[in-house]
Amino acid sequence: MTGARDVRRFWLPGAMLALTALAGCHHKQQAVYQPPPPPVQPADVERQARPTRPNTGNSAPVVRPPGTAEQPEAHGRPVSSEVGIASWYGPPYHNRQAADGSIYDQNAMTAAHRTLPMGSVVRVTNLSNGQSVVVKITDRGPFIDGRIIDLSLAAAKSIDVYRPGVAKVRVEAFAPPEGSDPAGRWCVQIGAFLDPADAVQLKADLMRRFTTAKVIEFAGPTGHWVRINPPNGDRATADRIADSIHIPDPNAQPYLVRLN
Repeated sequence: MTGARDVRRFWLPGAMLALTALAGCHHKQQAVYQPPPPPVQPADVERQARPTRPNTGNSAPVVRPPGTAEQPEAHGRPVSSEVGIASWYGPPYHNRQAADGSIYDQNAMTAAHRTLPMGSVVRVTNLSNGQSVVVKITDRGPFIDGRIIDLSLAAAKSIDVYRPGVAKVRVEAFAPPEGSDPAGRWCVQIGAFLDPADAVQLKADLMRRFTTAKVIEFAGPTGHWVRINPPNGDRATADRIADSIHIPDPNAQPYLVRLN
């Protein structure tokens, strides 16, 4: 919030890359334990796997009384729909920078999604009780297999996802915001590794294979991650990269992520 894939050959600009299966990666990847949230207090263990960046002081910390958040407006009919598992996130991300550059406010009606354009407005319906909430996509995640959206604390409370921690939902996306890039810029993200040496070794392996792509390693609260940025950032190339990488650890699978 997978099974093994066949190795394929494909072109990256300027080079023909032959991928071999990445089995083991020299170190045994370790599963990340994800305990459920407590029944009353906000969860201390988060389900996101994005790098956390401290508040730099350029933006004032968000202070919003609980229960005062307004839902964004949804116009027209949904243009896409998907069903899957929703989770939620709060501390330690509250008042830190989100993927769209804004300061994350756990009491606002926002959410994280891996592939929808930033600024997209979506309606999330808890299928167990029929309750719905409209949120704005401001962040990326969740990076756990089987989960499709991470709600803010306020949004999770409004449709009764907060106490159970997860719920089966329907996510309906409305038309992307005006001026957004319909093609998008895409990357492949792999993790999380509890041992940073595993991420460093995987980064070195991928740099040798993807000579025209940018490969980075970074630390997040749930472990260390590796990201591959294709030179043109197109989805087709990112898809081929993700399909060609096999990691045996089910908690460290490649995910396609939209950057904008």
